[in-house]
Amino acid sequence: QVQLVESGGGSVQAGGSLRLSCVASGTMGRINAMGWYRQIPGKGREFVAHTGSDGSAEVDDSVKGRFTASRDNVKNTVYLQMNDLRPEDTAVYFCNAMVVDYGLTRAYWGQGTQVTVSS
Repeated sequence: QVQLVESGGGSVQAGGSLRLSCVASGTMGRINAMGWYRQIPGKGREFVAHTGSDGSAEVDDSVKGRFTASRDNVKNTVYLQMNDLRPEDTAVYFCNAMVVDYGLTRAYWGQGTQVTVSS
């Protein structure tokens, strides 16, 4: 089993910054992709950012230029640096990891961390 634990959420004013972290632990095979999604109450979970095991990263167009995803494979940790936050970024942010174990790929999710941006 793989556990994902997020940290770094909180409340900030518009224009502020936060850095989210997500650590993967437990018995696992190879972690392939790690990334971030967010969810607003009443809406589905939406893609925010993705990192590959090779260190590649991409973010959704809605946050491009403001958010940066990065990863430390030694620490099994993925980060989301969020700058110039806007009220519309308010959501619960979830960490996601795609783990390959015995040839099967499974998706794991963290419990979520709240990000609140006030105007």
